[in-house]
Amino acid sequence: MQNFTLPQANPDKVVLLQITDTHLFADESGSLLGVATKDSFHAVLDAVEASACPFEAIVATGDISQDHTEASYRRFCDGIARWSQPCFWLPGNHDYQPSMQAMLPSPQIKPCHQVLAGDHWQVILLDSQVKGVPHGELNSEQLAMLDLALAAYPDRHALVLLHHHPLPAGSTWLDQHQLHNAERFWQVVERHPQVNAVLCGHIHQALDRQYRGVRVLATPSTCIQFQPDSHDFSLDHQSPGWRVLELLPDGSIQTQVHRVEGHQFTPHFDSAGY
Repeated sequence: MQNFTLPQANPDKVVLLQITDTHLFADESGSLLGVATKDSFHAVLDAVEASACPFEAIVATGDISQDHTEASYRRFCDGIARWSQPCFWLPGNHDYQPSMQAMLPSPQIKPCHQVLAGDHWQVILLDSQVKGVPHGELNSEQLAMLDLALAAYPDRHALVLLHHHPLPAGSTWLDQHQLHNAERFWQVVERHPQVNAVLCGHIHQALDRQYRGVRVLATPSTCIQFQPDSHDFSLDHQSPGWRVLELLPDGSIQTQVHRVEGHQFTPHFDSAGY
């Protein structure tokens, strides 16, 4: 099991910056449903930088690329290189793992499964990708790794990351693409009461819900947004966004979703899918 120890600059909290679903292309003018994803990605990075919010690490929860190219992943790496903090990434359904791995070794991208964050937390990253399909699944190896990682540090609060949402989000078309073996995932989680939260991407919208005693969070994409609670495929008018999470010593999490202001990233609202 690959792990990483993240230094804690502030003894009162560990701060994480979540960036998700960037859907980047090799072509800098590449667009997803009318939104130029490089431009929206950099608008988010610029807004984060302007906020001057301190953080210990970046977590990128999948769908980093849209076209599978090494150049698209290089575009992501070049974008976040404005900061020195490490980045922990995991694959989404649109990602191509050989191209992701071609970026390694990297001074900033850390290909680990377990992060010991400060003195009180561990962060566990799971690969829920099923090659060639949009839905997610955690294979036996991933579930065993989760169980082992949690058992190794029962006295640390735990935050679990994966790309696919492990519970229904309330949108029929999206929920058919959620984590398909979610029950097996929750069975592992329920054996370890120190799991306080699960963080995902995939649904291109904000979510903050209690489920089986665990807080489940999802975060807006840096490009297009999906309309919440929609039976059919539908895009939202909300701006690209990101999330900041403060992991506190008592196991609580203070978190806020932020969105880009002053930019117009208008998708093709008549699109029936992508």
